[in-house]
Amino acid sequence: MSLTETLLQLAPSPQMLLLIVGAIALLESLALVGLLLPGVVLITAAASLAGHQDMAVSALLLAAFIGAVLGDGISFGLGYTQRERVTRLWPLSRHPEWLARGARFFQRYGSLSVFFGRFVGPVRPVIPLIAGMLHMSPRAFLWANLASAALWAPAYVLPGYLLGQTWQQLLTVPAGLETLLVTLAIVVVGLAVVFSWLRHQVSRAGRLYRLLARAARRSPLLRRAWLKRSWRNGREVPLGNWLLLIFSLGGLSGLTIAVIRQRGPFPIDLQVHALFDTLVVPLLPEAGQLLARIGDMLGILALVLPWGIWLLARRHLAAFTHIAAGLGGIALLNTLGKALIGRPRPDTPDYLTGSLAYPSAHASSAVVLYGLAAAFVAQELPQHRRFWAYWLAIALTLPMALSRLVVGVHWLTDLLGGGLLGLVVCALVRLAWQRQPRRSLALCPWQALTAASLVLLAARVAWLPPI
Repeated sequence: MSLTETLLQLAPSPQMLLLIVGAIALLESLALVGLLLPGVVLITAAASLAGHQDMAVSALLLAAFIGAVLGDGISFGLGYTQRERVTRLWPLSRHPEWLARGARFFQRYGSLSVFFGRFVGPVRPVIPLIAGMLHMSPRAFLWANLASAALWAPAYVLPGYLLGQTWQQLLTVPAGLETLLVTLAIVVVGLAVVFSWLRHQVSRAGRLYRLLARAARRSPLLRRAWLKRSWRNGREVPLGNWLLLIFSLGGLSGLTIAVIRQRGPFPIDLQVHALFDTLVVPLLPEAGQLLARIGDMLGILALVLPWGIWLLARRHLAAFTHIAAGLGGIALLNTLGKALIGRPRPDTPDYLTGSLAYPSAHASSAVVLYGLAAAFVAQELPQHRRFWAYWLAIALTLPMALSRLVVGVHWLTDLLGGGLLGLVVCALVRLAWQRQPRRSLALCPWQALTAASLVLLAARVAWLPPI
């Protein structure tokens, strides 16, 4: 059975897909709900399925347009009629800054804010609500709503639709792996969404954090574990990092035991290796080799050298030592893990002669490098913008890990073990960092340092062989 046939069996009917796209567009534009819904991911997935089914793109765009218009319209009506009650509704009752940010945007652009706001992620679901609360002219709102939805629908729907139409033409997938490919894609998207939700829940503003804090105050044992000093100093208990350490360490331990007992690749390792071995995508092998050079020891050194020099020059010794300890620690743990477990690679090119597979050093080093960078950047950002740093870290880490499958030098479980090991190191470094107040790094000249890192990285890729 082909991949297309498999997707057609798994996908909803065309009529149901139209309803799903319309509902996602409505909820994405709806006040309160749209603040929490990963609408871009969901509508891209639904549009991709529609592209696979060769549905009429006009019907799909119409469904998204109607949903977007209704979502903004309902939000406007809610603000217009329930002005006094809106601020008491969750999640706005917990995050009044969302309304304040949207109000500033509305005051800056006036009636045009309804048009512009649909394309600005942080304020998109709030602007129509604020327009209603401020009693914007319903006629002016209607025209702005219709015009913005007419542009928004193709901008959000067409990329996913085109992906569904064309990606099967670029891939030659071996028989029997269609379901695996779909499952892996669903798992990756699901994990990313769950990570984003949990990251918010375990921050000071999250519901889970507040529940645990209230429970800790009632129990002497939990109160001691909850670090009373952090309450007195007004600092946030690093609940997220503790949970990250516990779950990643548990997952790493269980996977490593399974790898040792297996004494060879798992069935899923063989299936995924066969999948990547038969992929026919233009420039994919070259991209894998490029990422191999970017993610090795010299590539990482090129990326971090300008930042390390700046930290030392500005006497941010604590930040320098914590980051250096994280990168040095992951390098040491990778070496020890490979030596102790002794798992052979599926393929060993000349430059990797004598090197073993588990855990993947590229995957673990990328997790530590980009994960710590995201954490240090996020601590300087407002709470509502921190997720961007972590999503960027995921977007940079995932291709690096997958490139090891492209070049055929790792099994899938090598990457999972490397990723979990990197998360353990990230959690330990951040817990050590958060033990006491630190100086802000907000004045970092990130544009110049990023440019310097990219120049050094380009020199490393152009002139030095992989190691």
